[in-house]
Amino acid sequence: MLRRQARLRREYLYRKSLEGKKRYIQDRKDRLKNSLEHNTPIQTDLKKNALDLQKKLEWEDEGPQRAVAIGTEVGGGGGTHEDDEYRWAGVEDPKVMITTSRDPSSRLKMFAKELRLIIPNSQRMNRGNYEMKQLLHACRANDITDFIVVHEHRGVPDNLVICHLPYGPTSYFTMTDVVMRHDIPKLGTMSEQYPHLIFHNFKTKLGTRVMSILKHLYPVPKEDSRRVITFANHDDYISFKHHTYKKVNGKDIELSEVGPRFQLKLYEIKLGTLDLGSAVDTEWALRPYMNTALKRRFLSNDDGWNQDDI
Repeated sequence: MLRRQARLRREYLYRKSLEGKKRYIQDRKDRLKNSLEHNTPIQTDLKKNALDLQKKLEWEDEGPQRAVAIGTEVGGGGGTHEDDEYRWAGVEDPKVMITTSRDPSSRLKMFAKELRLIIPNSQRMNRGNYEMKQLLHACRANDITDFIVVHEHRGVPDNLVICHLPYGPTSYFTMTDVVMRHDIPKLGTMSEQYPHLIFHNFKTKLGTRVMSILKHLYPVPKEDSRRVITFANHDDYISFKHHTYKKVNGKDIELSEVGPRFQLKLYEIKLGTLDLGSAVDTEWALRPYMNTALKRRFLSNDDGWNQDDI
């Protein structure tokens, strides 16, 4: 088993290492094709190999579209490591394992229980004295697709880590404004139907990436499901809301919030799993101390509000 996992990991890293080379070659082909179609001068760096590239273009077709999981469309065939990460999305339901940091408080245990109800097909596990390598090895052996760790500060959940198995990515979020179901009186029981997902204002490439990471925690719902989970982005803070709805008088819809609710802020994405630590590449990291940090929006092109929303 260990040898097989090491071999599959090496193959995954090798395919990922080829992406830069393939992207460079495809860029040269696209620029030459654009010059030929618009009858413009061929760029200087393409002139030496223009004839060879033109011959290759004759045998090239659009190929299959990029995986729907990523939310973008790129012609030319070849996939990416992102396609490998979510290649079974929609075919098999995800299996999620939820745990906490060591020695959790009673409130963190309650929040982990609520997370288990929010995410279908998930299980909660007591952390105990297990090391991260042991936990991830057990999850891989049992075909777990995602591993979630919740951290706290003085009894308040403040950090969420989502690790996609078997190879990554691992996403790190800070949590603020947490309101648990236990804090809201007389909420009753929670529906366990597969929820419909609503994503608002994820417009950039990074926003699409975050959206794919979050949505693949959930299985495909049935059409008649009355449960809705919303991820709404505003100023790079992702508001999580959980509702059920019912029809009143045949046409009006009445929403009922069932909790919990909180806000997430992404601060890092690593191309690997938790047990690899700093040995993996960083896909994206928040740099809050740069001069332009206050002006930039990483998940959307604007602040997420329209004039009609005010």
